[in-house]
Amino acid sequence: MNRRLVMSGVAVCTATVLVLSGCGDKSTSGGGANSSGGGAGALSIVPVAQIDTNGNEVKPDESSKPVLPSELGTAACPDTTIATAGALQGDNAALGINIRNGAQLAVDQHNKANPNCKIILKAFDTEGDPQKATQVIPSVINDAAIIGLIGPAFSGETKATGPVLAQAGLVSTTASATNPDLSTQGWRTFFRGLANDAVQGPAVAKYLAGKLGYKKVCVIKDDSTYGVGLAKTITEGLGAAHDPSCDADVKAKERDFAAVVNKVAQAKPDAVFYSGYYAEAAPLIQQLKNQGVSSVFVSADGVNDPKFVEQAGSAANGAFLSCPCGPSKDPFKSDYRTAFNQDPGVYSVEAYDLATILMKGISEGKRTRAELLDYVKTYNGTGLARQYQWTPQGELTSALIWMYKVQ
Repeated sequence: MNRRLVMSGVAVCTATVLVLSGCGDKSTSGGGANSSGGGAGALSIVPVAQIDTNGNEVKPDESSKPVLPSELGTAACPDTTIATAGALQGDNAALGINIRNGAQLAVDQHNKANPNCKIILKAFDTEGDPQKATQVIPSVINDAAIIGLIGPAFSGETKATGPVLAQAGLVSTTASATNPDLSTQGWRTFFRGLANDAVQGPAVAKYLAGKLGYKKVCVIKDDSTYGVGLAKTITEGLGAAHDPSCDADVKAKERDFAAVVNKVAQAKPDAVFYSGYYAEAAPLIQQLKNQGVSSVFVSADGVNDPKFVEQAGSAANGAFLSCPCGPSKDPFKSDYRTAFNQDPGVYSVEAYDLATILMKGISEGKRTRAELLDYVKTYNGTGLARQYQWTPQGELTSALIWMYKVQ
């Protein structure tokens, strides 16, 4: 059986049975853009430029002061619960842990500044698997104390659980699910905290073909909802620079990419774009380099994590990684490092901002699911990463992409 307790405002699991508990393994480490790559020595992922949908570089707007969780006022309120849902164990757990930690930092800073209005964060582990998520999300919905959710994290699990979350009227803000189709399902509880792949794909494709001048690009995709959707927008955006003769498909948990590597080696493209997650990207880039392939490796937010650099080692050097997520800056970065003994990871800033938005609503008296949902629908404010305001479909009214490089 499972025992649950609350420590520093977060629900954690103390038992070995996890499938239905929604508890996560906090021992798995993650990191993020602009942080050390561990096993790759001095390699790190650093921001290069912010770009628009035409692939043009855009100077970040730093004129507005962000809303911070420590500055939400001192009004008293009863203990109120929000939750995160995403992978806390498994091959891509670092991505979910980055989100959980970003939200936890915001909650802790709020509670320290306002002890008379305590927010409790419960973390639910879906392992990033759609089928597992359909077992875990009902635990979120059936917990009447939970009035807001940051998650699910991955596109596949979001697609699988969106209908039940919408039926429950639980506001669901995702820091990471980027498949464009998610906002077309008619869910009025879904809010995406970053640009979707219909923005990311064309922006990155045009940056590769334009700014970087690549004339021949192969696209390799995994079989996830995220990977398939992103690959489609990338290939469309590349236009004549896309060479379909060297495209390839891989599967989740696949580790032997000999056939794919041989295909790329024979094509000799300027670049290879991988549409998927870091667990497969790391061995893929190693095998490409071992085969003598000199093509530039490019990927997106599913790979943009120090776990990729750590697992790929020196083979990751020179890789370009895009993300709708913003880079981490101090004091957020130093506060995160102090709290979790690691640098922020991809999506950590977005999770911090989304948790802050939910808590701002709570601090203003929105303490039921319906009230908090209505609050988010009309929200307009600045966070650490960007301006947050949503269309009726749950998409940001303005969204840009960041390019990063491993060096």
